[in-house]
Amino acid sequence: MPMRPASIELPDWAWERAEVREALRARDMGAVFRCVQRYAGVSQARIASAADMTQGRVNEIINGRREISRLDVYERIADGLNMPDDARHLLGLAAGREKRGGGAAFDLAAFPEVVRVYASQASAREEIQQQARAAGQLDVLAVRGLGLIGLNDSLLRACLPREQGGNGLRTRVLLLDPDSAALAHRAAEIGESVESLADGVRLAEARLRELADSCDLRAYRYGMLPTWRMIRTDATMFISAFDAGWEGHESATYKVVETPHGPLCRGFRRMFEALVDTAERTI
Repeated sequence: MPMRPASIELPDWAWERAEVREALRARDMGAVFRCVQRYAGVSQARIASAADMTQGRVNEIINGRREISRLDVYERIADGLNMPDDARHLLGLAAGREKRGGGAAFDLAAFPEVVRVYASQASAREEIQQQARAAGQLDVLAVRGLGLIGLNDSLLRACLPREQGGNGLRTRVLLLDPDSAALAHRAAEIGESVESLADGVRLAEARLRELADSCDLRAYRYGMLPTWRMIRTDATMFISAFDAGWEGHESATYKVVETPHGPLCRGFRRMFEALVDTAERTI
């Protein structure tokens, strides 16, 4: 059996540079590869060999003609570049396999709840819509929800079967309370006025109210600082995160599926139900 080439070694300081960390956080592997070329002095062919890719694919990634969406490819790259754990975490990966603990039930390889990683919501758009159209239950956790469900051209609005008179897709939408302290905090984080963000939530509610007589839809207001953005279609979830520097649609999006022993789907479902229980129903 042929041996896999040795991983590429970057100096420790290279992983600490701002441009490298920003590229990892953005899942911009083209920028990561360019930094590897610069700081390790290696060729595209050497990167391809370490990451178990073709040189042509590495070239396409570097030049922005191809995106990476599969978790196993991110893992191969991380292993091939011998990424330290903090770099892996910025990329959205667990620590190196040799450092993982907790038994097989918590080993991503054994129970792969995260089956795909998208660079952003835009990259996952087609699959999310496909899943929503085939689902019986749709749950959405967002901030204002305009890009997800509030506007005519938003991600999920066209998936609501208005013509079925409420006998099709059952939908629950959690939006951030426009009068809460959490909304003011979030507005400050993203550099938007409180009035603008609050008006966006109210507009989304008004547009959802238009659908209330023609489909099985409920909307709620929650009052905690948003951390997770969630779209659940039956047993499949698409999870992304809110942070001080970005909106939810800009985050990497993780496709998570139920497994017999996996905690992620159960945990996110439990979180959603707890928010519904404590939220104010508006529709």
